[in-house]
Amino acid sequence: MGDNLQLIQFSRPFSEPPRGNASPHNNAAEGGEIRYEWNFSLDAVVSSPVCGAASDAIGVLEIDQAENLLATGGIARKIRIYDLSKMVDLEGSGTVALLDHADACAFYMCTPAKLSSLRWKPESDSKVVGAGDCDGVVTEYDLEKHVPVYEREEHGGRRVFAVDYSRGTSAAVGASGSEDGTMQLWDSRCDPGSTVAIVRPDMYSGSPVCSVEFNPFNEHVVAVGCADRRIYGYDTRATAAPVFILDGHEKTVTYTKFLDSRTVVSSSIDGCLKMWRPEAEHRLVRTYKGHSNSQRFVGLSVWRNGGLLCCGSENNHVFVYDQKRSDPIWVHGFGSSTSTRRSTSGFVGSVCWRQSGGGQCTMVAGNSDGVLHVYHGEKRPEFV
Repeated sequence: MGDNLQLIQFSRPFSEPPRGNASPHNNAAEGGEIRYEWNFSLDAVVSSPVCGAASDAIGVLEIDQAENLLATGGIARKIRIYDLSKMVDLEGSGTVALLDHADACAFYMCTPAKLSSLRWKPESDSKVVGAGDCDGVVTEYDLEKHVPVYEREEHGGRRVFAVDYSRGTSAAVGASGSEDGTMQLWDSRCDPGSTVAIVRPDMYSGSPVCSVEFNPFNEHVVAVGCADRRIYGYDTRATAAPVFILDGHEKTVTYTKFLDSRTVVSSSIDGCLKMWRPEAEHRLVRTYKGHSNSQRFVGLSVWRNGGLLCCGSENNHVFVYDQKRSDPIWVHGFGSSTSTRRSTSGFVGSVCWRQSGGGQCTMVAGNSDGVLHVYHGEKRPEFV
């Protein structure tokens, strides 16, 4: 999420990050080697000819609902839009396309502040994207006219870590989570100063809200991840008290995602992903370990059709987990790509799956050097 703001400075002292890289080739099940269902390969690398500076860092990636466009943001004060069809190896040639940002980027918009979150607005035909920035402002941008069309500054100048929209039969309600300790619900059809609801999950110490995620299967439910190590669920029609609280992480919760209507996946700087079923008696289903994450936002995305999870890592690698296994099933380092941009201290700061497909998938990752990787996944023939 932008700047050395990728460094989470409000959390407690950090533990030493996990050592080494987990690899599926080194894992074995009882009675023999684990057989993984998926093969992954690198389709494209998008970079710049000059060495990356801090201002190149990619902190957020979002693919639109039509799954044709990719939006990126970070500390360069720009929203860049890419045509995914020009970055994916549709022919299956097996070659890695080496692209320059100047050529691959369809267009960009300058923003007044460093961006910490992006989200395509539902029912906008991929014409409007919402953005939260490090100055505490939530802005909606019209990508056709290249102008802001809505702006609210109700977080008192504190960083907006996350923005999301409800999806359903009614008009989209927006939600923003901020360092000010609030999750705010708002409607961009109304006056920017008006608020549908203001929620303080940690009512006692006002811990920052780092993530907000509407349930894509239930427009009234939103999951909120906080620096107090908990995930809170709210019904937007009655926000006085949470409908669930998930407690199990040891440090700040940085992301929350819905894998299905009843399953939440969370990420934390305790170096773990966790899968939860809030309505079950035993809420914590599984813990995923292997990536390095002790102090930064490194991204989290779920591919619902395939039951796969993906996150970045502070060792500049991308990690893919199967929801059924605690260890990663695939790991890929940015330094091991065909990119000419090598970094010994970089980290992967954002990841995003395309949601379409069943036997094949596409995933995009961006790192602190400003490099984009586009990956292709395919289910092995014996599992089809």
